[in-house]
Amino acid sequence: MLCYWGAPVREGFGLPDKVKHGKCGIRSMCPKSVEDMSAGRSFVGFIRDRKVSVLRLRDEDYNQDGKLKQLQLKKNDRIRSIVCGGADAVLLANGGRVLIMDKSTVCRPLKGLENRQVIQIACGDQHSMALTKDGQLFVWGENSHGQLGLGKGEPSTLSPQPLKSLCGIPLAQISAGGDHSFVLSLSGVVFGWGKNSAGQLGLGDTTDRHVPTVVNSLNRKKTVSISCGGEHTATLSKGGTVFTFGSGGFGQLGHNAFKDEHHPRVVGELWGSKVSHVTCGRCHTLVSVSSSKLIYSFGCGMQGQLGNGEMIKQSVPFPVDLLNECDHEYMIEKLIAGENHSFALFFKEPGNESKPNPSRGIVTFDDIMIDQSLPRSESRKVIKDINTVFSSAASLNGSFLKTSCDIQYQTSVENCGLDFDLVKTSFAKLSKNERLISEVVKVVQQKLLPSLNPNPTGVESLRLYLLLPELIRGLQEQQRTELTGALASKILDLSPDALKVLETYWSKLPDDWLKNLVDLFKKVSAMLIGRIAVEKLNRNTQTHLPKCVRILQMVYQVCRSAHRDITKSDFIIHEVNGLLDVLQTIHEDMNNWQFNLQIKALMKQLKYYDTILKDLISLPCIFNLEAKCSYMKNKLWQGCFQLTLRRTALLEDCFCQLRTATQQHLREKWLAVFYTEDMRKTDVNKKDFFLNVFKELCAPESQLFMYNDNNTLSWFPTQPSVEKEKYFLFGTLCGLAFNNNSVVNLPFPLALFKKLCNVKPSLEDLIEFSPVLGKSLRYILDYSDDVVEMDMNFTITWNETEVELDPAEPGKVVANYNRTEFVDKYVDYILNKSVEEVFEEFKRGFFNSCHRHLVEMFEPEELRGVLVGNEEYDWDILKQNTTYEGLFYAEHPTIISFWEVFDELTSNEKKAFLLFLTGFEKVPILGMSAVKMRVRPLFNFTQDHLPQALTCHALLELPIYQSKKTLRAKVIEAINHKRGFWEE
Repeated sequence: MLCYWGAPVREGFGLPDKVKHGKCGIRSMCPKSVEDMSAGRSFVGFIRDRKVSVLRLRDEDYNQDGKLKQLQLKKNDRIRSIVCGGADAVLLANGGRVLIMDKSTVCRPLKGLENRQVIQIACGDQHSMALTKDGQLFVWGENSHGQLGLGKGEPSTLSPQPLKSLCGIPLAQISAGGDHSFVLSLSGVVFGWGKNSAGQLGLGDTTDRHVPTVVNSLNRKKTVSISCGGEHTATLSKGGTVFTFGSGGFGQLGHNAFKDEHHPRVVGELWGSKVSHVTCGRCHTLVSVSSSKLIYSFGCGMQGQLGNGEMIKQSVPFPVDLLNECDHEYMIEKLIAGENHSFALFFKEPGNESKPNPSRGIVTFDDIMIDQSLPRSESRKVIKDINTVFSSAASLNGSFLKTSCDIQYQTSVENCGLDFDLVKTSFAKLSKNERLISEVVKVVQQKLLPSLNPNPTGVESLRLYLLLPELIRGLQEQQRTELTGALASKILDLSPDALKVLETYWSKLPDDWLKNLVDLFKKVSAMLIGRIAVEKLNRNTQTHLPKCVRILQMVYQVCRSAHRDITKSDFIIHEVNGLLDVLQTIHEDMNNWQFNLQIKALMKQLKYYDTILKDLISLPCIFNLEAKCSYMKNKLWQGCFQLTLRRTALLEDCFCQLRTATQQHLREKWLAVFYTEDMRKTDVNKKDFFLNVFKELCAPESQLFMYNDNNTLSWFPTQPSVEKEKYFLFGTLCGLAFNNNSVVNLPFPLALFKKLCNVKPSLEDLIEFSPVLGKSLRYILDYSDDVVEMDMNFTITWNETEVELDPAEPGKVVANYNRTEFVDKYVDYILNKSVEEVFEEFKRGFFNSCHRHLVEMFEPEELRGVLVGNEEYDWDILKQNTTYEGLFYAEHPTIISFWEVFDELTSNEKKAFLLFLTGFEKVPILGMSAVKMRVRPLFNFTQDHLPQALTCHALLELPIYQSKKTLRAKVIEAINHKRGFWEE
């Protein structure tokens, strides 16, 4: 049944059926086989038996004799949908073909969409849109107000253009108004663009938009349909809530007012009515409530288009007085609102007469039935659909949505909306079919990945970056490597905003998914590194490796910040140690070869591997501590940077030469230190230099630092008593020591090393430096009594200076609600703000003499260990790792006596021996196993000679003493006075 009301027109629109007249000018009839209809500004169109007829409505068109005109179609064109615009119409035929009707009622195929399967069409006054089965949106027509969404300054076009900015968004519906456009995604996200003179885009202003823009105020409103009028818009949410916005001059918004609305606003009069349909005419709106079979209208009724018997403007919804038979046998299937007319298309309730097929949505994986036992004909269709889904970002992003509890409508920057269990079961089923998985790999590689938009409009387009790793990890090695590398490249191409959302999605993945993600990129990276180590190189190895490792580093940072249950060891790639072994072997070979040709070849290899490692070392999550230290030890130097110093003026000479040193010399050249008193020697006294220079700088007499209560740790002063340059030079020395693998005496809390690694210091760091103060702040945080205010305020005293932690509110009282703020500001002031100026000078000097990426490859705790060492002394390991040269062997009498003497030394004497042997007092970061002591006889000696140590090689040269007593005396004399302490 068709009901219509509004401006006078030919009785029954020329349809061959009897017209019944009801109240308020409403007429109805039961035209046979009317399947669909549409009303535009100038005409109305009907589909009957898949054939189309139109009737002109405007006065200037009355010379058309007021009769239905059947459109001229080809014999095989069976039309299933028509949309009437301002001056023409767009038709959708079976197979998804699009036809255009011009003023002469001749229909022709729309060029540009011949090979596309279109599932939805929409028309505005002078522009049109078409949505294809694979989720692509095409636009054409006038673009005077940006209604095509192609961008500012883009011209109008008669041929369909893909709207690339919406690539990847799974669209559920498209709608076009006078000069504005809307689309709705499967997750209920609303995008609008075009003319916005009355706020019809719902964005809170009246500025036109030339590209699709998310209507944020409709997010999570569970929008299920949109309709655009001339200059207003209506949306329908699941559950029946109606929002309207835009022009309200005729009351078409239904808000009991005649003013415009720039934001979506609920139509209060319809609250709780469970509206099932909403449609906008030029200046009026129709809604239907299926449960009560009521139609409401509001807006312009000057031509009777409201169906209430009055020619008025109506600003609140009012029921349309339908004929009685509409209440019994029929259900409202479609509302059509034109310029001055309204239509309601009814069909008999299910069981009596079938309804027309609704518009189909884009194809998704959910629609595909994967079964090994499918007939061959259906199997071909499945393969075709698989091709479509995995070659279309929109289709893949629209698959696997979690519909339970309407989770898909909660999609946001925090929630991806995926049903992870559904993905797993679906991909498991897919992977069992070799033919299908082969097609998937091909289309993903050749079509999907190249089509991805690096700057997507909405967050829904990012779902596939979660789906593809889960798909790829089950593939064969070669396929997995190629696709993982290509995917990594696409992830890194994403805009910063999109990448930030993806990282948030990673942080909220289920544990098994997150571990699978890490495992995928780790396995591929490990395999590529293994190829390099054995020289199986190709272009893809060099291209994919740094990108895959970069993704690992990103996921590692996400896991750290999100405190996920995945450990650092899960990221470490042990194959990288093989590369470092190659580097070390080349170093050793260069020391052995004497001929220039061999040296040149080895140097070429060295530079090649060093270049690869330099790229990887900036992504340190894959390195274990041993590998990081090995890289520092074997990095490629570009010559020697020499300091020539007087022992009596160590700091003065050192600072003088550091002032004039270039950054390249400090960073790229290994350090050699000479003393003027020993210039006859060619010995490099680097460790001796660092030992003495840091002892002098960190002593209280230097006045560089303040100290904690027990004088065990130093920190920067708030008001330095020395010139700032000294902090720069001190930082330069620290960076130089780090760069040259020297352990130094640097008595600072972990906060210093956190700040160098760009990690924010915490209350725990303050507790380390000042236990009394730090624990009192911890007590404030943990205090459980319900006290509104505490007996303290935000005014503190630090380093004999009174400070307001909140200058905007002096004397602010500390209370329960702000105690966390108080503690955070307290810690931040002591460890950051109070020392900002001095620390920045230190930091500038530190990175003046070492590369930032070398520092940042270490965790703060590791960095402290590398620079300062640790105190985990295990003397048994030292003994076990000692090797003997020359006449010496483990059972040699002198060696037996030496270890007996060593075991009898005090703890402090053993530490002094370590200093004597290696040049540092503490154990290296890798532990005592890193100290490989070598012992050989000292030649041309007398019983008066002391043992000697070559600290660079941990080499002890030991005279063969006649008695254990003499050996003990000489060893103690040597370690106490450090005589015989020299470097090679």
